[in-house]
Amino acid sequence: MPPPRENLPPVLPPTGGNGLFLLALLLSALAMCSSLGIVIRSRGAILARDIGSLPWLPSKEPLFGVRIDTLSCLMLLAVTICGFLIILYSGSYMSRGNREHPSDQGQGRYYFFMVLFVAAMIGLVCSPNLFQLFIFWELTTLCSWGLISFYGDQTALLAGYKALLMTYAAGMFLLAGVILVYINTGSFAFSAINLLAPSTKTLVIVFLAIAAFGKAAQFPFQTWLPSAMTAPTPATAYLHAAAMVKAGVYLMARLVLTVSVFPPKLALLFSAMAIVTMYIGVLQYAVQDDLKRLLAYSTIANLGYMMLGLAMGALGSPIALRGGLLHLIGHAFTKSLLFLAVGAVSYATGTRSIAQLSGLGKRMPVTALAFVTGAMAISGVPPFNLFWSKFLIVAGAIQLNTAWGVALAVLVLAESVIGFACFLRVIHKVFLGPVSEAADAAHDPPAGMLTALIVLMALALFSTLFALPLIGRIVQG
Repeated sequence: MPPPRENLPPVLPPTGGNGLFLLALLLSALAMCSSLGIVIRSRGAILARDIGSLPWLPSKEPLFGVRIDTLSCLMLLAVTICGFLIILYSGSYMSRGNREHPSDQGQGRYYFFMVLFVAAMIGLVCSPNLFQLFIFWELTTLCSWGLISFYGDQTALLAGYKALLMTYAAGMFLLAGVILVYINTGSFAFSAINLLAPSTKTLVIVFLAIAAFGKAAQFPFQTWLPSAMTAPTPATAYLHAAAMVKAGVYLMARLVLTVSVFPPKLALLFSAMAIVTMYIGVLQYAVQDDLKRLLAYSTIANLGYMMLGLAMGALGSPIALRGGLLHLIGHAFTKSLLFLAVGAVSYATGTRSIAQLSGLGKRMPVTALAFVTGAMAISGVPPFNLFWSKFLIVAGAIQLNTAWGVALAVLVLAESVIGFACFLRVIHKVFLGPVSEAADAAHDPPAGMLTALIVLMALALFSTLFALPLIGRIVQG
């Protein structure tokens, strides 16, 4: 039995200003500034540099290198901006001042996996071919395992192994697809998929899609994601907003943009699976008591949005494809904001239970504003970023000019209404009303955590302004 609240040890001041934190912050800041420089410099051009090959694996082009196109730039912004803000936030969160986890032990391991995760995602989105992408793909799987199982209790260890096994098993289909492309074309280039015979090409697309669906927690692989809430909340934010799951969406986007003639039956199947995933997520909202698990199911539903936009793009709707890509980057900032707001709540109160929390808006006004901003954005309320992506996805569904397209538009709108109602309920219960016992001693978190929340609130409102011009270069027509 846990000790009663009055017998808990006093909360000690945060200890974020240590060498490990500062080193991780410096490295993530360098990554972010370099990425911003590359995005500004590229102006839609492809930046490429070959590094080398392996003498025992002959190929038509170098195996290792860097290739940065506009899709890579879009991902770099999400990966590095969120990475920097989350590591900044971690400086105070991973400390003895955290009422939920009052410990600063294991910081070396935590920051190692976080920085490695950022580096792995950069390597993945800048990969010039399928071979290098697979190497960094597996590295992200390793990082996710290390962070999900970070606290070392039985629940965390089981969740880490579950995520590792499910995503690794799906990743073996990526390896199979890479091998099929190589033995049939002698190349690992993304474009080599178009050189395959029709039957082999379809099989490769299926294999790569299975890998993407596993990584992005799409039906039927979605069960690992809610279990992964055992990770420290900042790590959860990175895993499920900007990194792990977005690697799967990136692979699917790369596939849709590369394949010259996408099999329409597969695109229909993928759109149906995306809708199923969306409703598996949204129908779980109302029964959640843990704020992080609520956001986990919200992540599943919103990953469905991205996959739906990409699938409709493969069916011939450039508007839906733009919407899917815009949802990818907008969700990175919005879901990071929501997870970090929930982390601030548990940091100050020691609990994530909706039933135990009430009136937090009076004690934590900035945190409350951050959560409300994220909730409005994730629900598609204008003028926040995900309103525009959902608008494009619905418009793209209608652009298909088919009964299936109309059905998709109706289902997307219905999901938005359900999600909005559920988030309103949580806002009312947790942040309004009388102050509960658990919330009575709460206060807004330290400056580093608040800074990350404030910047992410701004991005939830304004990210469309810089994301849409990039996406316009990716998707023509």
